[in-house]
Amino acid sequence: MQNSDKVGGAKRARPDSPADGLHTPAKQQVSAWRDADLSQLHPRHWGTEELCCYLRREGVEDPEVHQCFRVKKMTGSVLPFVNDSYLEEIGIRLPQRTIVLLCLRKLEQTHVDIMKVFNDPIHGHIEMHPLLVRIIDTPQFQRLRYIKQLGGTYYVFPGATHNRFEHSLGVGHLAGCLVRALQQRQPELDINQRDLLCVQIAGLCHDLGHGPFSHMFDGRFIPLANPKAQWKHEQASVKMFEYLIDSNNLKTDMKHYGLCLPEDVEFIKEQIGGPTKINDSSWPYRGRSKEKSFLYEIVANQKNGIDVDKWDYFARDCHHLGIQNNFDYKRFMKFARVCEVDGEKHICTRDKEVGNLYDMFHTRNCLHRRAYQHKVGNIIETMITDAFLKADKYIKVKGSNGKEYHLSTAIDDMEAYTNLTDDIFLTILRSDLPELHEAQEILRKIERRDLYKFLGETQPKEGKEIKKEQYDELPAEVAASKPAASKPDKGIQDLMAEDFIVDVINMNYGMNEENPINNVSFYCKSDITKAIKITKEQVSKFLPETFAEQLIRVYCKRLDKESLDVARKYFVQWCISKDFSKPRDGDVVAPELTPMKESWNSKKGEKSAEKRATDFKKALFQQT
Repeated sequence: MQNSDKVGGAKRARPDSPADGLHTPAKQQVSAWRDADLSQLHPRHWGTEELCCYLRREGVEDPEVHQCFRVKKMTGSVLPFVNDSYLEEIGIRLPQRTIVLLCLRKLEQTHVDIMKVFNDPIHGHIEMHPLLVRIIDTPQFQRLRYIKQLGGTYYVFPGATHNRFEHSLGVGHLAGCLVRALQQRQPELDINQRDLLCVQIAGLCHDLGHGPFSHMFDGRFIPLANPKAQWKHEQASVKMFEYLIDSNNLKTDMKHYGLCLPEDVEFIKEQIGGPTKINDSSWPYRGRSKEKSFLYEIVANQKNGIDVDKWDYFARDCHHLGIQNNFDYKRFMKFARVCEVDGEKHICTRDKEVGNLYDMFHTRNCLHRRAYQHKVGNIIETMITDAFLKADKYIKVKGSNGKEYHLSTAIDDMEAYTNLTDDIFLTILRSDLPELHEAQEILRKIERRDLYKFLGETQPKEGKEIKKEQYDELPAEVAASKPAASKPDKGIQDLMAEDFIVDVINMNYGMNEENPINNVSFYCKSDITKAIKITKEQVSKFLPETFAEQLIRVYCKRLDKESLDVARKYFVQWCISKDFSKPRDGDVVAPELTPMKESWNSKKGEKSAEKRATDFKKALFQQT
């Protein structure tokens, strides 16, 4: 009797020789899988024998390799984890390790997940992994459609209609682009599919915690309404991400795509909100080891501020605001490499890109000056904050188990917070509750453009900036600065502290007084593996000497002309008393006050200009 069977009229191949040490049933199973069409089942669902069968088809016949797979019970579910070090750990030696790794990489590319394409006005047609799409299609993420990216700035720039939703898509896309660029350029980094997905998810979900009108909510409203909370939108993003996963049963989907380890979720949360638990070791993170420290610099770079979040909002905000964007993130990606710096791996760029990075931070500063900190946009956000404060205890937001929360307490329950968007503006405005009358009147003033009036802007001297704990005292200081030289105005009462709003703005390059480029590492063409530092003096003499300053803006709630004229004099007198810089219109609104301060009327600048002109004429005369 011949040692072969007929199945469906065709001969089945001889069972494998007993060299692999398998019993007959196992041999028959391997033989059956050899004849089966493996493409009918996604590799993620393959068992050990299916993987071994695939390797045989690809020419990997070494019994030792198959034995390692069987001893370790390797299945398709671990494919996203597999890299060179993983194969070495399970006992596969070179050169077979390299061959096996290439086969498994080929398997990943053959069975790619079907991507969904989004048409984005900034980045064009972008592809999203099915797991990312699953996250996008949840109520917690869709909520971002109803939160303006630039809050009250929309009331100044009519084109600023974009929302946190599209910005989040853009950050997720750019995060994937940068990871893939590093993965292709430096295979030795061992970046796997799990790393890629985790970084993309972090980019996608980094802004889940934003409240109504974005930064207005956590920067203005919460500190006044709930000061004990010490709450920031990054913390809320982590909590909202956890709620999104649990309430939509996404753990099953994450496991299906290879994110089945606890450190994967931990890694995503750490990228959004920083280390979740500070330990005594030198490495504070638990999601990824020190060997992959560079992955923490992609979504929110705490080291120097160069991250994909900024790249997207630079491009997106400039597009909608009508402002030129001077930074090209695609060029940065072309030169990005990972180098070792002080025992850790960091993302570096070419030395010739240092000037472009200064331009990037200059662009950030320009956006803040021209748009994000616009004097009218800021006062509108202040007025919305006032309205929210007056409406706070009368607004009810339903949370988990039917419990009701207010505007300022909804941050404690993610189900309630999911229902909190920019729509609260219209909810207050259209309410029939008599208790909301005061809040409604403030919002109507915004619609009628009856805004609090800007009195002027000034700056303290370097080293004498106003501390945060002094902010609350400033309106009273302005009200106490009644000019002694001014004539009494009949029918106008003295201005009070509640008539003034003092807005203190700290402008910088993203790292307070520090130059962020000092924390950037570069590499040279002559040795792309060695990281170097580049000082400001090595770049240009035209770069800024300081990287932070404080602006102080004062507004008046009284809108009649007579009161405003008096209020401007109060403001100028306050600047004199505090030794601040001269308001730009000081000589116009208070001509009787500005001569009282000698430094404001110095002609040194004019004399030096005259001297330079004289010196130039002398030099020209000598040449002729």
